Amino acid sequence: MSTVVDRKEHPVGSPKIGLALGSGAARGWAHIGVIQSLREAGIEPDIVCGASIGSLVGGAYACGRLEEFEAWVRRLTWRDVIRYMDLQLRGGGFIEGERIIAFARRYMSDVEIESLEKPFAAVATELATGQEVWLREGSLLEGVRASCALPGLFAPVKREGTWLADGGLVNPVPISLCRAMGADVVIAVNLNGDIVGKHFRSQNPQPYPVVTAEEADDFLGRLSASISNGVRAKAEEMVSSLMGTNKAPGVFEVLSSALNIMQDRITRSRMAGDPPDILLAPHLAHLGLLEFHRAEVAIDAGAQAVKQVLPNILTTLGREPPGS
Repeated sequence: MSTVVDRKEHPVGSPKIGLALGSGAARGWAHIGVIQSLREAGIEPDIVCGASIGSLVGGAYACGRLEEFEAWVRRLTWRDVIRYMDLQLRGGGFIEGERIIAFARRYMSDVEIESLEKPFAAVATELATGQEVWLREGSLLEGVRASCALPGLFAPVKREGTWLADGGLVNPVPISLCRAMGADVVIAVNLNGDIVGKHFRSQNPQPYPVVTAEEADDFLGRLSASISNGVRAKAEEMVSSLMGTNKAPGVFEVLSSALNIMQDRITRSRMAGDPPDILLAPHLAHLGLLEFHRAEVAIDAGAQAVKQVLPNILTTLGREPPGS
């Protein structure tokens, strides 16, 4: 049975700030930098909504564990990322996702969403109908897990008899959800603005090798006992393309790019009808879909995105920019 807490009274006369954290897989660590920079400037969001990886970071923030969560994220290595991937060949995705959630439980209290001091919600997609689902109550971790179920990669989640998948399929940057929860001013973070076609725009190699042959073999060795050589070859291609090491686009990079294009177009369409008051778009085109071990780069990009427009943010909130 859940307990609903008495949330703090909002100061009279000040706008209620909503933070909409968008989808983007490993690029989502940029949300940590965004939140940090906002707080350093004295801006504390009143409402937090997230899609996919945005729900994971937003959930950690809403339950007061962001600092601990960040410390774990910064320690992640490529080997750690592989170890947390519970590979499977049956079901709706290559990765079941339970290991990641089990480990995240150490840094995110498995509480009921409605018991959080800061209002929070995650977006998911109902697979049977394509309907957008707003998760505003129930288990925080279960809600986050459903919102992060990237089709084909992470297995979907069954919740109350309904199969749910990644919220980025229908609402990659949940501005509308923030407004529905009472936000007067919405700060939105779009992680996919400069991602589309990044492979085809640039032929520059990575400044350093992200994946060594030994590390790739560690991943592939876990598949070899149960799958054919043909599937093994595709798995090898998946590692290379998702981690940003292939020069030519493989099937998984094509699928990744297709997903980026879809989410970018959905985001543009939805923002045309319901624009945020402030839009942050960290530069993240150099990060691969599963490069979770490059947290420092992503966090810094998020922080820089805030600093570049901080005077505009303060003006929108009715506050005096520094030095004015």
